[in-house]
Amino acid sequence: MQHDEVIWQVIRHKHCSYMAKIETGIFCRNPYNVTGICNRSSCPLANSRYATIRDHDGVFYLYMKTIERAHMPKNLWERVKLPRNYEKALETIDKHLLYWPKLLQHKIKQRLTKMTQMRIRMRKLALKTREKIMTTPRRDIKRESRREEKAVKAAVLDKAIETELLERLKKGIYGDIYNYPELEWNKVLDEEKKLAEGVEEEEEEEEPEIEYVEGYEELEEEEDMEDFSGFPSKMSNFNDDEHDSADEEEDDDDGEEQVVIHKKGKRDSRKSDDLGKSKKKKKRVVVEMEQEDGDVIRTLKTAS
Repeated sequence: MQHDEVIWQVIRHKHCSYMAKIETGIFCRNPYNVTGICNRSSCPLANSRYATIRDHDGVFYLYMKTIERAHMPKNLWERVKLPRNYEKALETIDKHLLYWPKLLQHKIKQRLTKMTQMRIRMRKLALKTREKIMTTPRRDIKRESRREEKAVKAAVLDKAIETELLERLKKGIYGDIYNYPELEWNKVLDEEKKLAEGVEEEEEEEEPEIEYVEGYEELEEEEDMEDFSGFPSKMSNFNDDEHDSADEEEDDDDGEEQVVIHKKGKRDSRKSDDLGKSKKKKKRVVVEMEQEDGDVIRTLKTAS
């Protein structure tokens, strides 16, 4: 006959293989324990009427134990599959644990909630790509580093030998008789051809420089001289004034001669006076000239 109190006294105070004592408390490693804590209400061995939830490959099952099956260890636990929907699973728990203690019902529902959250997190983590850290022995690392150093030295040596042989072949030290791998020799020749073609293409691609040169310099100078021959410069302003005064004196003389010749008629003398006055009062034109220095010269020139 099973007696729960006697079983608990033996387990608690003497020995239990599922008990785990640590600094924070005493825990239970039994897979049927609801809370994972070692106490009287949560111990699956010391309670003849007990229920819990377990996970089998992502499927939750409700396990129930009654005192009527205590004499049959083979059929001790009754298992009920819970639906994947959380609300329907709660309804199933309420249906099968209708007359069970309220504290036990509450603990089972809490366990269902935690296990559902854990399943959701596991699915999310499975969808993510995570880095896997692999450890390598130190002996392998050292061996690989030594091999790399040897390979680098061999490559440098081979390259130096190849360059030296090519230089000697180009200089003609060996003459016409030599034994050299054709593939390497053809490879070097192809590289030299490519370099020469690249230099030629660069020279062809260079655009010719555009230069602007003065054309028809002599003709332009002659035309400028013809256009500005009649216009005085700064130095010739005084000479122009002298020429103007001389022209006026000549005009006066012409007017007097006309008066002397035509003394007989008054009308002729008047006409000659008018001509003299008109010649005296000649029109003057303002001419502006711009020199290379940027100065602007204004001069007066009488219109002929």
